Amino acid sequence: MFKSQFVLKAKTMGMVLTGTVLVLFSAPQTFASYDQKEAGMPSNEKARELQGVGIEEKLGKKLDFGMKFKDETGKEVTFGDYFDGKHPVIVSPVYFVCPGLCNFHLNGLTDALKVMEKQWTVGDKFKVLAVSFDSKETPQQAADKKDLYMKMYNRPGSEGGWHFLTGTEEQVRALTDAIGFKFRWDENQKEWAHASAAVVVSPDGTISRYLPGIMFNQQDIKLALNEATEGKIGSFVDSLVLYCFKYDPHKSKYSLAAVSVMKLGGGVMVLVMVLWLLPLYIRSRKAKKNVAGR
Repeated sequence: MFKSQFVLKAKTMGMVLTGTVLVLFSAPQTFASYDQKEAGMPSNEKARELQGVGIEEKLGKKLDFGMKFKDETGKEVTFGDYFDGKHPVIVSPVYFVCPGLCNFHLNGLTDALKVMEKQWTVGDKFKVLAVSFDSKETPQQAADKKDLYMKMYNRPGSEGGWHFLTGTEEQVRALTDAIGFKFRWDENQKEWAHASAAVVVSPDGTISRYLPGIMFNQQDIKLALNEATEGKIGSFVDSLVLYCFKYDPHKSKYSLAAVSVMKLGGGVMVLVMVLWLLPLYIRSRKAKKNVAGR
């Protein structure tokens, strides 16, 4: 019985060893037939479809208020018409007949704005500009797009703070070059190849922050807008949150700043100790006066 079990185990071990040897010796042949050139492009090269497409952040650059466009009513406006020195502006470069990415971007932005408190309604603390980078688009297309998103946003009175602009090729290029937005026409797909980002601009026209992507966190938007005004449009709590959170360019979002939190925590502790010790100090002073009066 013992002998048969030993033979069985030996056979099993032999099969395992044989299989291992076959895998090891066949591996080089398998790998040798793999052509690295067919695997794709080097990691430091862009695919052909993405060449000439992207966003070059130009933080701190001041935009030209003289740039001219047409709003959704067909009226000629300047970029400066939307800056009053008090309210920051979110600029979204899109095109209105985009079959995909632009809709996702505007949908994501609208969804985030919808869940913000009523006091953060578009037009009250900030403004939004959706600017078409397709110079062939018309004010009528802009009006149709505005009508759609005003219904989605569903906050009466916000129409005056959210505009959809079109312009000539020269006017469009002036803006997209200024904000570092790179796009190109894809002849094969018959559509524009482009990236997606919301650009937060301070009340004086300075680029303050880029929020890339198609999904947005309402807290990130509030922080970016408050940051653009150096804490002037948010409440005390908003300013406190801004102090504790810093923008992380690697994650493209605001993250908790440990140093700021520690400083804030230390300040709170000092305040608590003062409030706790102050009554003891006052009672001690009164006791000393009473003893001296005797």
